[in-house]
Amino acid sequence: MVLRLSKLFLRTLREDPADAEVASHRLLVRAGYIRRAAPGIYTWLPLGLSVLRKVERIIREEMDAIGAQEVHFPALLPKEPYEATNRWTEYGEGLFRLKDRKGGDYLLAPTHEEMFTLLVKDLYSSYKDLPLSIYQIQNKYRDEARPRAGLLRGREFIMKDSYSFDVDDAGLDASYAAHRAAYLKIFERLGLDVIPVAATAGAMGGSRSEEFLHPTEIGEDTFVRSAGGYAANVEAVTTVVPAEIDFTDAPAAEIRDTPNTPTIETLVDAANQLVPRSEADGGAWTAADTLKNVVLAVTLPTGERQIVVIGVPGDRGVDLKRVEANIGAYLPVAGEITVEAAGDEDLAKNPLIVRGYLGPGMSVGAPLLGLEGAAKLLYLVDPRIVSGTAWVTGANMAGKHVFGLVAGRDFGWDGVIECTEVRAGDEAPDGSGPLETARGIEMGHIFQLGRKYAEALELKVLDQNGKQVVVTMGSYGVGVTRAVAALAEANHDGKGLVWPRSVAPADVHVVAVGRGDEIFAAAEQLALELEAAGLDVIYDDRPKVSPGVKFGDAELVGVPTILAVGRGLVDGVVEIKDRRSGEAENVAVDKAVDFVVNAVRSS
Repeated sequence: MVLRLSKLFLRTLREDPADAEVASHRLLVRAGYIRRAAPGIYTWLPLGLSVLRKVERIIREEMDAIGAQEVHFPALLPKEPYEATNRWTEYGEGLFRLKDRKGGDYLLAPTHEEMFTLLVKDLYSSYKDLPLSIYQIQNKYRDEARPRAGLLRGREFIMKDSYSFDVDDAGLDASYAAHRAAYLKIFERLGLDVIPVAATAGAMGGSRSEEFLHPTEIGEDTFVRSAGGYAANVEAVTTVVPAEIDFTDAPAAEIRDTPNTPTIETLVDAANQLVPRSEADGGAWTAADTLKNVVLAVTLPTGERQIVVIGVPGDRGVDLKRVEANIGAYLPVAGEITVEAAGDEDLAKNPLIVRGYLGPGMSVGAPLLGLEGAAKLLYLVDPRIVSGTAWVTGANMAGKHVFGLVAGRDFGWDGVIECTEVRAGDEAPDGSGPLETARGIEMGHIFQLGRKYAEALELKVLDQNGKQVVVTMGSYGVGVTRAVAALAEANHDGKGLVWPRSVAPADVHVVAVGRGDEIFAAAEQLALELEAAGLDVIYDDRPKVSPGVKFGDAELVGVPTILAVGRGLVDGVVEIKDRRSGEAENVAVDKAVDFVVNAVRSS
């Protein structure tokens, strides 16, 4: 059926929406694909739904091709399964919780691991039933504190989530590999450039995790890659750890007066004046010689706030996202953790912390502050702080620093954490060369979950020996609505959207330009013939709209081919424009349908 603009539920906008921060948000609203219903919540209009359904179709075809089967869960779920896995608490404020009229607790699903696990438990009990992969395309809900960038970070979104169920780890490896290959095909068919990168499992848990990132400057994720093929999200990058140093002959640490030196910069200046070093001793002091102790406030899923101190080389900044991804191993609860710099209120509760002069304990196992009666705070260090390295750092006394404080001899730590900013030029952990950094949008994420959810919900089957074994699982997600936004972000120009053919709302946009009946009759005929040839057609049949507005709308909507019927009709030609290249040519009316069909099928 030809979509006629005179009847289509569509209103384009000339001005950008006031809350639009990125091109995809701006253009999807202006071109009539989506409308804002509330912060982070959008209504899909006919053209938007057309693109969305084509994205879903590609995903379904590739999932079906690896033998996965589609199911569909409700979005409104009971509390109990999420309590069993602890995620009712672990999700913290990101979970939409509600009660029914009888006081029962429910949630709007942020993800469906528990429901998939329970469904398989309900129906399967033998190794003969496995392997199994099932998936759904369903709405998800997360109470984002700051929804932004239109569809890229919303409170309601559509995701394809699939889960594999296997008897053993070898089966999980095979299921993971099949999903990974399917994802690469999905993004190739969508025309969306993605890079698979190593990632942390986070609150999901599991032994292996990869993200599929679409490189773009507006991306919220930072990732790194090397010329030798290493690629990882910054949260998953591991530091090249220096060798330990024998400190047998290291001189004793010495406390010196360093007034008015609360910053690394002022400390370095003072060090070069007070204790100048020769080239033989390492040359002038730099920020890399200092140990910076950063006080952080960690909010646990329970709402409890805990102070943690992290020691890092003074030339490195702390990356809070990396801290959030890696600090869970040292805290008493699992789940979503937020980290921020400790504020005045936090420091007021720990009066022995001397701002600007904080150091580690002065002997292994001592309280962090090195002062009698001080409460021991969790103290973690960057991997570069290895035994035998000597540092200039705070002496826990105002106006004083200690020089030559040796790690492992003069102070210890509770653990090592990947926490500092990853820089371009840092060495890749696999030795494949220096790293370069880039930004990206997370389009998909795959996990080897292992037995975390199966154990919590007692999903077991009988193996070949008649023994009950816990099933091992994989989890695989694709952001469907996010894919629409990413495609719009990657495919637009100054005039509007420029969709890839694989997802465009139509194959050709026919425009009747002019006022003569013969122009509209010819355009109508061409639209019907193109539809009969199997193409999806939008036809701008609006009788009292100027050519400028029609062409402006056609370019804004972004269908790959525009066929304009206008003044050239008297010479027997129509204009056919490739929206992607901008090239246009006049084609004889009787050859126009074949021309467009060939263009569509060859691209």
